[in-house]
Amino acid sequence: MSELLMRIHSPEFQAMSERVLEVTALTSRLNVLPFDDEEGKAALFAQILGRPLPPRTTIYPPFFTDHGRNLELAERVFINQNCTFLDYAGIRLGERVMVAPKATFITVGHPVDTDDRRIWLTGGPITVEENVWIGAGATILPGVTIGRDSVIAAGAVVAEDVPARTLVAGPKAAVLRGW
Repeated sequence: MSELLMRIHSPEFQAMSERVLEVTALTSRLNVLPFDDEEGKAALFAQILGRPLPPRTTIYPPFFTDHGRNLELAERVFINQNCTFLDYAGIRLGERVMVAPKATFITVGHPVDTDDRRIWLTGGPITVEENVWIGAGATILPGVTIGRDSVIAAGAVVAEDVPARTLVAGPKAAVLRGW
């Protein structure tokens, strides 16, 4: 999915809203399963994502998403507990991506202008390339690409693209160094 501009109260918005309600019910069920109920978790993840989890991909509940079908996970992805993926505009996590607890990925938002805010949703896809580590409590905002082998420090807010092999940190992520 490319850049998103969706009119609120349109048929597309209504369909998205219906999917959000469906997925919220599914994640509610997922998040109360016993931790060792692998079969139950696999079945619910398949319903949430619209396909089974890739091989060697691990997600520890509780897990939250608003759409699910636009969350693309490669093999060997690890997502720790209490992570949120608002994936309507698309989120792709490459192979060997590790996501620490309470990380948040947000692909949609609203315009700043007050009148437009009540009419439109905006956003863009998030791409996280291979072998990236997302620290605890990090927030990844719409339209961001994080280059391979990078590290996003705990609590960072990533509002701009991150080059490959880069460490970023801070309330608005800033490049600290490359390698």
